[in-house]
Amino acid sequence: MIFLTVGTHEPFDRLVCCVDDWCAERGCGDEVFGQITARAEYQPTHFQAVASLDPSAYQEKFNAADFIISHAGMGSIITALSMKKPIAVLPRRGHLQETRNDHQFATVQRFQSRGGIFAAQDEADLSKILNRLADGNVTVGQGISSFADEQLIASVRDFIHGPAQTG
Repeated sequence: MIFLTVGTHEPFDRLVCCVDDWCAERGCGDEVFGQITARAEYQPTHFQAVASLDPSAYQEKFNAADFIISHAGMGSIITALSMKKPIAVLPRRGHLQETRNDHQFATVQRFQSRGGIFAAQDEADLSKILNRLADGNVTVGQGISSFADEQLIASVRDFIHGPAQTG
């Protein structure tokens, strides 16, 4: 199963339409399930989608997925990495009025070289990535721990309490 999620706040019709077109071309709509928000204007015709999922149903879909398709939201990216699931991301763009600025584009620029994250610059790029993922021609990477890195924890601890005293 392939799980598409666009987050819970804003619709992302460009992404949903691209995935719908990909499903039509590939004939794989029965393998895709999407969570597309109640405010979505575009309704897919080649795969099943719902406006929202409760947290347990969302987790169930995420768990069952072979790979994830998403906007470049950190929640989706972190969840995919922690579960060692490949994730294809298409960032919302500010100039297209999909978000208030290009923070998702910046996220993609920062994380696109990390194993398991497949960043698309546009819809054509996303279709190519989805074909690679569906064909199994990917390396997932090592994922991330469920816990913060010790160096991060120490830095936060030092910031809050001051550097640890020795001796």
